[in-house]
Amino acid sequence: ATFARAYVQRHGGRMRSHDKFKTAMLILPDGFQVDVATARTEYYEHPAALPRVELSSIKLDLYRRDFTINTLAIRLNPPFFGELLDFFGGQRDLKEKVVRVLHNLSFVEDPTRVLRAVRFEKRFGFRIGKHTLNLIQNALRLGILDKVDGRRLWHEIQTILKEKRPLPALARLQELRVLQAIYPKLDFPEAKAALFQEVEGVLAWYDLLDLEERIEPWRVFLLALVDQMTDQEVKEFLRRLNFPERELEEVASQKRTADRALNRVNSSPKLQASNLYALLSPVSVEALLYILAKARDKQVKKRLSQFIAKDRLVRPMLTGEDLKALGLKPGPIFRKVLDALRDARLDGLVRTRQEEEDFVRNHFLKGIASGEAPRREPKSIAP
Repeated sequence: ATFARAYVQRHGGRMRSHDKFKTAMLILPDGFQVDVATARTEYYEHPAALPRVELSSIKLDLYRRDFTINTLAIRLNPPFFGELLDFFGGQRDLKEKVVRVLHNLSFVEDPTRVLRAVRFEKRFGFRIGKHTLNLIQNALRLGILDKVDGRRLWHEIQTILKEKRPLPALARLQELRVLQAIYPKLDFPEAKAALFQEVEGVLAWYDLLDLEERIEPWRVFLLALVDQMTDQEVKEFLRRLNFPERELEEVASQKRTADRALNRVNSSPKLQASNLYALLSPVSVEALLYILAKARDKQVKKRLSQFIAKDRLVRPMLTGEDLKALGLKPGPIFRKVLDALRDARLDGLVRTRQEEEDFVRNHFLKGIASGEAPRREPKSIAP
């Protein structure tokens, strides 16, 4: 914090300090952020606890790191500018592509390092050192993950799901029986690995569509991760990760809705486009991509692809102003008319602006002109 304050006084910008952890954040005039930390050590009052921090030397500070490859530091102060500090063989392990902990109690102090070790191994094409692997297995036998706060576990799982390819890390976690240690019903068999491969392909396809609507790919992978779990198991798993109830219900609801929709499409492959819209429009884009990845029938995949890429974006050419010009009075009827026009367009009943105007006259204005109630459009089949 002292350095950060001095920097701000001399060069401008802002700073935020976190005295408890001996850290600060510099926010430079151009908005660029730099984390600043005092050399410190930490100790754990009990396994899986958050660390308590004290001032120390740079060597002891680097000793706090999870793996040797993360202990490398470069001096910035003259006359030693650019000098590499490597107290624990990090450069050697980097060259040899080895993930290695610094001491035998590393996973006891912070069990989430188990998930990070696997993530680094698979992201960088490294291998977990033999002794480090033994320490992981010993920690799992001690049930060390049971003591970890769920949000910390979720942070590590979400980070894996945010990888370009989460599959290798999850398969390795399955091999080491880490997933079952987190939640007994959480597994990653070959069928789920195949689903993850399908999700990767679906996400690549969606990216090529270059739509304005942005998605969060990790949400698709999360739905795939809990595939084959019952609704109750999904909720139990997410509660283990300390999900807030609202978020938990949202994920569980998305999966329920997605699975029901896929079952309906599988059982009714010739469903009208407007009825398919009624069925799938409540489903989030991420859940739609999950459904597409799960679908096995080629015709079903084709229809789902068309819905995601095109049909869900269909809108009438006429606007509210156009409806007023045709003689309709503003009100709830507008929504009904516009929905009916969209459905008619989806089903190929109207294609041009003139055909839309004729559709409105025939279905909504004839009754008004003759004093009768307007004809209602055919209702879509409920999901």
